Amino acid sequence: MTQTEIKNRIENVIQNMPSDWLRLTTHRLDIYNEEMAKVDFLNHFEKGERLEDLPTAYDYIRLGHPLSSILEWTIGNIKNINVNNVVSFSSQTMPLLAILRKAHFEGTNIQILNKTELPESFNPELLKSVYGYKFEFVNELDPSFKGLTVILTNFENAWAEDKMDSDFTICMHKELGSVVIANLDSYVSEIQHVRRRESIAMTPHDCFKVLTEFVDGTTTKPFKADRSELESTIQKITNTTGQVSISSCGLSAQYAIMMGLVDHAQQLHPGKEIKFIVPPNCYGGTNDQARRVAACIEHVEIIDLKVDSGNDMVVGIDTILEDLARTNAVPYIIAEIPTNPRVEVPDLGRLKATLSKKRKTPSGEDAIEAVFILDQTFCPDTQFLGEEDYLGSSKALSYVSGSKFPSGGLCTAGYVVANNLAQDYMPYVEKHLELCDNGATPFQIETLTQQMPSMVERIKAAYKNTREFVDYIEETLPEAKINFVPKEIVEAGFTPSVFSLDLPTKGSTPEEKESYKRELNQKLITLMINEIPGGSKHCVSYGQLKGSYWTIPATSTQGTTKEGDKDYIVRVSMSPEVDLAKHKEVFQKFCSMNY
Repeated sequence: MTQTEIKNRIENVIQNMPSDWLRLTTHRLDIYNEEMAKVDFLNHFEKGERLEDLPTAYDYIRLGHPLSSILEWTIGNIKNINVNNVVSFSSQTMPLLAILRKAHFEGTNIQILNKTELPESFNPELLKSVYGYKFEFVNELDPSFKGLTVILTNFENAWAEDKMDSDFTICMHKELGSVVIANLDSYVSEIQHVRRRESIAMTPHDCFKVLTEFVDGTTTKPFKADRSELESTIQKITNTTGQVSISSCGLSAQYAIMMGLVDHAQQLHPGKEIKFIVPPNCYGGTNDQARRVAACIEHVEIIDLKVDSGNDMVVGIDTILEDLARTNAVPYIIAEIPTNPRVEVPDLGRLKATLSKKRKTPSGEDAIEAVFILDQTFCPDTQFLGEEDYLGSSKALSYVSGSKFPSGGLCTAGYVVANNLAQDYMPYVEKHLELCDNGATPFQIETLTQQMPSMVERIKAAYKNTREFVDYIEETLPEAKINFVPKEIVEAGFTPSVFSLDLPTKGSTPEEKESYKRELNQKLITLMINEIPGGSKHCVSYGQLKGSYWTIPATSTQGTTKEGDKDYIVRVSMSPEVDLAKHKEVFQKFCSMNY
């Protein structure tokens, strides 16, 4: 295709694309081929099919979406290379970190030629000392260099037909992110996985701006959103007064926390082992990223913390911290409250006492205090961090994925706050968030600013709907096992709108029972979606403004969790606005068909 033909195709996209391409964070799973993802979407796009009829490119925009796929298709066609080898990021620097990570494991030398202006926060020494990456910047590429070469250049070179004479070219857009062009197929999946776990794709609004620049030659004007109102709202909701870090997504927030705390430990506790204590069955992104960080850094290790299905989180934490005190390791605990997907809340009084407990090393010194890193995405309105709150008397940070309740499903931005005892960690978190260029975009900040003032009321309304539906299921199918917060926990301030459901099964062996239950799971989800089109979705999200959302955690949110720790149950979430009468009617129909 000529560049004129490509521009004509993109102009058609800009004028005729479905509004959902800019509006939604999650996309339909019934027309989604996960193995093919972008390829399936682009195959249909190239055939000239109607844009609204194209299959789902990615189920969640953090991973990619229609416009990021079309941006990558455009650049791939201009440069006549495999479109899979073009990957966009909302960050300018994360593509380089993705390359360095892969080279780190392979022991490959990296030579970098910089032809652009790097972000002010880019710090090569931090990448070497904290991340463990090895590379060198050069004034010109050495043809005899034994290793891989990377060129950093301006984004306008993405539209040039020539191929850069390097293994990787990263075209950086000062306002909107970057695109990496890989001439090595073996690096593509690893680059994609970094985007999946430690960053995000260039956002739909920013891809739209870039594609518009390509078509009409305009330049995006610098814009910085005012964060002050949002920061004040977050402080009020979380009952904190200190620094607020606002990230491009929940996982980029977690990545900044982990790397910031590693940096802090290296400076204050040099030579000490760093232990991240993580539930093995928590959200798959949390789990996978934590283990990926540990795999990169020699003195960082993951310790499994069993929390669900009869395991007591508090007992587990106490046992592990007592053990770590013997070597005076640096303990960091990452946990969800309530847990996912079983929606369990530990005894918070005992948790507070356990975290506040002073422990001694064998020599009688005070052991290094633990830091509790709370993922409170399920209940972002619950106050944990004030001096009199559940985690107010020990070092604690909290982070939230903004694609859920904070934005009502309108963007992916997340945020991090700390209690008074953990304020020293926040500059480290912010430093690594900026180093990775994983801060929230202006559109994301504006979206959260608009949506968060109503969040607490939306959570109350969604909980009310969820409780009513749970009560109906218990009454209609009492044999079912429902994991939802008991009413005494609600009185303590937890009002989630997510529950999990174990349907009654049958069979003569455990294998038969499990197989039959999984079949019933799918029957229920399919019936709900078919009977309530538009009001019931097969989707991994929750906290959105309308409808209900259904998934099997083992096949979605726990995608990278070890098989033995996966939950093949139904996870349901309700929104503030949902047709409860219709949901009850369809559930009754399911019961009459199967029981």
